[in-house]
Amino acid sequence: MRIRFLGKESKIGDSPTLYATDRDTYLVQGYRVVDPAHLDGVEVAQGQTCVRIYDRLLDHLVADGIEGALRGREAPIVAGVDVESCIIRGAVVTDAAVRAELRLPEHEDVVEVPARDLAALMRAVEWS
Repeated sequence: MRIRFLGKESKIGDSPTLYATDRDTYLVQGYRVVDPAHLDGVEVAQGQTCVRIYDRLLDHLVADGIEGALRGREAPIVAGVDVESCIIRGAVVTDAAVRAELRLPEHEDVVEVPARDLAALMRAVEWS
């Protein structure tokens, strides 16, 4: 899998990051979800996991030609954490070369999400 950096939303020690792949998917790097209360009622199938990201990370989809703003919290977003962050579910990234390239901190993980699913979350910004 080849990846292309789209954007990052960072604070000191934080690095939620968005990448496009050559498989018509996106990699969403975010914080490991360790609090079971955040996943209450969320079904996570075998081969999937969840990461917490800032909603604004998805604004970087514009670098891949998807313009707009997050229109709501729908799948693959499975839970809102607060007014600025959410939990997103996707396939576990097992490609060792990709994981090594990302140099994931211990408190983070990465999920792979179909491009169509993230694109569906965005809506065009209407100017008045």
